[in-house]
Amino acid sequence: MKRATQQGRVARRVVIYIPGFDPFPPRRYRELYRKEGAAQARLSGYDLTLAAAGSGWTVQARIEGAEVETRFEVLVWHDLVQAAMPDGIAATYGQMLRTAWVYFGTGAVWPLLRLRKGPLLAACYPVGMLLGQLALAGGAGWLICLALAVWLPVWLAAVPALVGAWGLLRLFKRWDSKIFAHYLMHDFAYGAALRGAYAPDLERRLAEFGARTRAAMAEDVDEVLVVGHSSGAHLGVSVLADLLREGLPDGPVLSFLTLGQAVPMVSFLPQAQRLRADLAMMAGQGRIPWVDVSAPGDGCTYALCDPAAVTGVAPPDARWPLVLSAAFSQTLSPARRAELKWRFFRLHFQYLCAFDALPDAPDAYEYFRITAGPLTLWDRMGRRVPSPSRIVTPVSRYRDVA
Repeated sequence: MKRATQQGRVARRVVIYIPGFDPFPPRRYRELYRKEGAAQARLSGYDLTLAAAGSGWTVQARIEGAEVETRFEVLVWHDLVQAAMPDGIAATYGQMLRTAWVYFGTGAVWPLLRLRKGPLLAACYPVGMLLGQLALAGGAGWLICLALAVWLPVWLAAVPALVGAWGLLRLFKRWDSKIFAHYLMHDFAYGAALRGAYAPDLERRLAEFGARTRAAMAEDVDEVLVVGHSSGAHLGVSVLADLLREGLPDGPVLSFLTLGQAVPMVSFLPQAQRLRADLAMMAGQGRIPWVDVSAPGDGCTYALCDPAAVTGVAPPDARWPLVLSAAFSQTLSPARRAELKWRFFRLHFQYLCAFDALPDAPDAYEYFRITAGPLTLWDRMGRRVPSPSRIVTPVSRYRDVA
């Protein structure tokens, strides 16, 4: 298992990437890596060449004077995401009511407010937008009814008024690729649907993810790096905790990188015993280095919150994760920050993108050096101290485990 650590270098790597709640297929991430990797290579002065390969891609890189080959595999669950995104407008409003009931009815919302307010404000955004759309549609329908009631009976004028209101709601739905109200509502509703428990179809998919990771461990590579972004972070926790329970085989170094996690949105719910047990195991184990990267500038993440600690399940001898900041205020130029200032969804993906103001330090967070460079995750990032702004105070009211 220790080949790469003993030699201190990586020549071949497999990256297992677990995306967040995203209905798009793997090619979206391949093209993002192609575009942003080329930009980072120009900025940082190294070579990066990408070729498509099935549901993933391969990268040939020359970084820090070393030739490295990396194979990326995207663990797909976009079909489950698509199934959880109903087309009907009324269904989205039903999800909104049920999700609000779960978070307020269980009291999970109040501990969440004691952490970062950004993710809860992000959760309030689709609620506010959907209610605003409903109010506008209702107002438009009322005006239509008032105008037509001059010539028609009120009951008859109400018919075109209802049609007009519904048409406006459908127009808002068509614009959702720009305003993300329905999409974000589906996202928050998915984690809350079973009050934090995993649905059976997701459990089956996690078992498949574990099998794919175990198969990668059998390959002739120096490192298998599991990367979980957004909702993919807590899925990665569960995948790796299951592998630890089964017993890790000998083989390459296995590393874990979480980016922009919002784990408390699920782990603070009453039926999330499975996830809480997985967090406790991953926090205390000694086999898999776990680095968690977030940034206060990303309003969709619980930035610098140790997910096991704030959930209240970190064991006394907890070793993980190493909580680090991507420090957007220092790693992005003022011009780039100004460009992204109001693009909140794009900022949530910045961890996977190029940084144009990186400090001249080998352990600065940079996605492409980590995934395609010649050092394991721990060899590159392990010398850093945890962020002084990290939050480790246990605040969740639900701490029982499976």
